[in-house]
Amino acid sequence: MKRLFLVCLILLCGAGVLWGAGTKKKKPLPQDFGSVTISNFSQQAGMPPVVFDHWVHRKNYTCRLCHVDIGFGMTANSTQIRAVDNSKRFFCGVCHNGTSTMNKVKIFDACGTSYTREEYKRCVKCHALEKDPAKEEAFYRFQEKMPRETFGNGINWEKAEETGQLKLVDSLEGVSFKKSAMKVQKDFALKGKVEGMPDIIFSHAKHTVWNGCEVCHPDIFVGIKKGATKYSMIDLFDGKYCGVCHDKVAFPQSDCKRCHAKPV
Repeated sequence: MKRLFLVCLILLCGAGVLWGAGTKKKKPLPQDFGSVTISNFSQQAGMPPVVFDHWVHRKNYTCRLCHVDIGFGMTANSTQIRAVDNSKRFFCGVCHNGTSTMNKVKIFDACGTSYTREEYKRCVKCHALEKDPAKEEAFYRFQEKMPRETFGNGINWEKAEETGQLKLVDSLEGVSFKKSAMKVQKDFALKGKVEGMPDIIFSHAKHTVWNGCEVCHPDIFVGIKKGATKYSMIDLFDGKYCGVCHDKVAFPQSDCKRCHAKPV
C-alpha cells in the first residue's frame, strides 16, 4: 500500500510540473467541476459568456447523445454555437425549444430572434455574469441523493447509473437513428508501466453505457485492438486519450485506484 501511495505521488507531482508549465488552474469547487465556458460570439453580441454545467445535463442524458447525435465538439468552444443555430433547433435548441420535456417538466426555450426585455430574461438563464446561488443549492440537493466519491464533484456517476438512480436518455426522436446492437467487449487489463503500480482494468461495458463506441472511436482512439494506440500518463495529463474526458468531466486521473485496480 505504501508503494502504491508513493507511485501515485510521483505521478501527481509529474502532472503538477506539466500543469505548472502552462496556466495554473485553481481546483474547481464540486458544483463547478465539469463546467465549460462558451464564449465564441457572446462578446460581439454584448452578452456575457455561457457557463455550461455538465452535471445538470449528465444526470438525464448520455454523453453520446449530445456529442454524437446532436454534434457538440469534445473541447470547449470547438462547436462555434451561435444564437441563430439554437433558434433554428440545432445544438442547444434541439432540446431547448419550448416544447420538449424532461420528467414531465417543460425545458425552457433557448435563444430568441429579438432582444426585447422579455427575451433578455430568457438569455440570462445561460448568459450570466454572476454565479446563481439557486443553481449551487440545486447541485448539493442532487449530490446528497447520489453515491459519493472523493474526487471531482463528489458523485460516483458510474454507480448511480448501475443502481438505477439515473435513467439516462440515449436517443431523441427526429435526431437519433436506430443503431444495430453491438457485442460489448470483455474487460481487459493494461500493464502498469511503473513497478508497484497495479494494472489498469478497462471496462468497455462501463464506458459504452455513457459513450457508445462512437465517442471514443475513431476520434480519440484510432485503433480498436488492444495495444494499437500507444500513449503515456504524460499524454493523459496533457488532455489526450483518456484525458479528453477525465479531469474535465469524468472523475480526475488523480484518483489512481479507480483505473489501477488489479492487485499486484
